[in-house]
Amino acid sequence: MKKHFLLVSILLFFSCISAFSEKVHWNGKKYDLTVLYNKNSLPGDAVFVRMIFETKDKYLKDSPILSSGKIQLFEGNREQFNLDKKPSKDLGHSDFYQITKKTSLTNVQKKYKTETILAGIPLSSYAKKGDYTIVVTYSPFGDVEEEFTIPLVINEKEFVNETIQLDAKNTSIRTNDSDERWKQIKKLNGILETKNSDSVFALEPFIAPTQATRRTSFFADRRTFAYNNGKSSTSLHYGIDYGIKTGSEIRSCASGKVVMAEFRITTGWSTVIEHLPGLYSLYYHQSELKCNVGDYVKQGDLIGLSGSTGLATGPHLHWEMRLNMEAVSPDFFLGDFTFEKSK
Repeated sequence: MKKHFLLVSILLFFSCISAFSEKVHWNGKKYDLTVLYNKNSLPGDAVFVRMIFETKDKYLKDSPILSSGKIQLFEGNREQFNLDKKPSKDLGHSDFYQITKKTSLTNVQKKYKTETILAGIPLSSYAKKGDYTIVVTYSPFGDVEEEFTIPLVINEKEFVNETIQLDAKNTSIRTNDSDERWKQIKKLNGILETKNSDSVFALEPFIAPTQATRRTSFFADRRTFAYNNGKSSTSLHYGIDYGIKTGSEIRSCASGKVVMAEFRITTGWSTVIEHLPGLYSLYYHQSELKCNVGDYVKQGDLIGLSGSTGLATGPHLHWEMRLNMEAVSPDFFLGDFTFEKSK
C-alpha cells in the first residue's frame, strides 16, 4: 500500500535558504529527510530535486537507499492537487540517481549513514507562467512507497525573435536531406537519450566555456531562416552563441566524459560531454578539436578552438545544454543547480 508523506509535517519545516533553492525538512522514526530544490524557475530552465537521508536506525546501514524513486511535473497549484487523482499527463519526469560520495567512515558512523539522491526535469521554453506541482515518489531503504508534493512557480520570460539571412552555402546545409545527415542526427540523439546512473562527474556550478562575453544569439531565440532561393523555415535556437574570432580557446564547462568529438554537416567540428545522468554539454562550429571520445576532462580543460564550420554566418561558439534530450538554458547551470553548496 502506498503511504503518503505527511504534508502538514513538511510545511512546518519549509524555508527558503537562498535565492536559488528551497528547503524542506522532515523528521521520521527511522530517518530524517531534507529536500532541496529550486522553487522559482523560468521557461527553458530546469528543476532539480536533491534528497538527503540521514538514518537513525543502525539496521538501515546495509540497506539500499532506494528500490525506486522519481519526480513528476504537473500543471496546477499544489494546494489543490490530489495525489490519488493525478492528471493523466505529466509535463516531465525523471528517475533519481545516487550522488553520495564514497568516504571512509569511523566505527560510530558505520552504524548510520547519510545518502543523497538527485533528479532533474527540463522545463520547456514554451512553458506558461503560473503554478505547478512536483510529485516526489520514492521507496526508502526497501520500505513502502512514499509520495509527497512540492510547489513550483514558473515566471514569465520573453524570448528574442530574429531572422537570419542565409547565403547559398548555408542554405544548402540547412536544407540538406541526405542519408549522411540523418545518420548523424540519429547518432547524436542516441547519445543524448542515454542515462547512465553511474555518470556522476560534476556537481559544482558550471562555468562558461569561453572568457568572451559578447553574445550574438541567445537561448531559445525564435528564428526564421531566410534562404537564398526565397523560401524560409522556422526553428528554435537551442544554445548560446558567443561571437569570438577563429582559434579562440574553448574550455569544458564542467568535469565529465567526452562522448562525441567529430565533424557533422550542420554543426561542423562538434564536441559533446556527459556530466550527469542525462545531462550533456555541446560545443559546435569549432575549427579544431583538442579532445577525443573517451577522454575524462575537468572543468576548465581545453577541449577545442572556435571557428565557423558547418552552418555558420561567421566565427562563433555555439554552447548548448541538454537534459533528458531537451535543450535547456546554459545560464541555469552557472548557479548551484545541484545544491552542492547549499546542503
